[in-house]
Amino acid sequence: VQLQASGGGLVQAGGSLRLSCAASGRAFSAYAVGWFRQAPGKEREFVSGISNIRSGGSTYYADSVKGRFTISRDNTESTVYLHMNNLEPEDTAVYYCAARPGVYSTHSPLYNYWGQGTQVTVSS
Repeated sequence: VQLQASGGGLVQAGGSLRLSCAASGRAFSAYAVGWFRQAPGKEREFVSGISNIRSGGSTYYADSVKGRFTISRDNTESTVYLHMNNLEPEDTAVYYCAARPGVYSTHSPLYNYWGQGTQVTVSS
């Protein structure tokens, strides 16, 4: 599975962005996808995850983004989206998507495939 993350950019605080994680390869619906982010000088952190269809497509969010971010998947397009609303300067980071079979995990080492990052910058 190859992943391509896109949709980052510069936005003012309170604004919105939609990140996309497009997958190539077969059986994308069998994979869970997680979004992670890494700010300068900080460790990579989990943002949100969505399980595969067989597991019910369950979703999970880090407390810091709950209520502001929404993850969704379109299996016909082999794409997972991260809708980010009410962005804050603290959301500034490089965002990565990753895939693993089955159920999402909050632990990045458990993901098998990673996309390149997309930069999100939120100005105050």
